[in-house]
Amino acid sequence: MSAQPWDYASDSPAGRKALVLLDELAGLQVEGVHVPTSKDMRMRRIAGMLADDPADRRTLAAWGRLVAMSERSLARLVQRETGLSFGRWRQQLHLVAAMRQLSAGDSVQQVAGHLGYDSVTAFITMFKKAVGEPPGRYFAGKETGAA
Repeated sequence: MSAQPWDYASDSPAGRKALVLLDELAGLQVEGVHVPTSKDMRMRRIAGMLADDPADRRTLAAWGRLVAMSERSLARLVQRETGLSFGRWRQQLHLVAAMRQLSAGDSVQQVAGHLGYDSVTAFITMFKKAVGEPPGRYFAGKETGAA
C-alpha cells in the first residue's frame, strides 16, 4: 500500500485493498513492547550506539563518562526522560531488537548471541519475564493467531 498514490479512488483496487488492510489492522492485538525515546542528545547518542551494538555491556558509569555526565546525573536523566531505570531501558531496547530478529526468522540462539547474553537461557529468562512466555511459544501463538 505504501507504493500506492495517496489520492487513490475509494472504489479502485487500491481503495479496496486499503479497506481490507484497515479491517485487518483493527483486529490485531496491540503489543505493549516499546522503547521510550528522548530528545536529549546524550540519550539519543547512547540509544544509537546500543542499536548499532546491542551487545555493548558498558556500565552506567561508563556511559556517563562517554556523554560527559556523572553516573548519578545520567541515571536521573534516563529516569526523567523515559520513566525507566537505565537497566530497564536497555532491556526494552534488547526486547525490541529481539522481537525484530525473531519475527524475521533468526533463531533464539542467534538473537541471544547478537544481544550479548552469556547464555540462551539468560535471554529466554529475560524474554519470558518481559513478555510472559518464552520466545518460541510467544511466536508460535502469533503464527496460530495469524492463521
